[in-house]
Amino acid sequence: MSDNKNNRDGRDRSRVAGEEKYEVQHIAEKFGVSAEEVRRLIEEVGNSREKLEERLRSRGR
Repeated sequence: MSDNKNNRDGRDRSRVAGEEKYEVQHIAEKFGVSAEEVRRLIEEVGNSREKLEERLRSRGR
C-alpha cells in the first residue's frame, strides 16, 4: 500500500481503525455518541464500518 494518502481504495473505508483517534471521533460525531462508546462497540461488533453504523442507527441515534 502506498504511503500517499491520496492513493486510496475501498478497503480503507470498509473498516474503522479503533486506534486512530480521528476515525473514532468521526463516527462519534456522526452519531452523537462518545468516542468511548464507539470503541466499546468496535470491541463488541468488530471494526466493520457497516456493522458499526448499523448498530448505532438501530439505537436511534
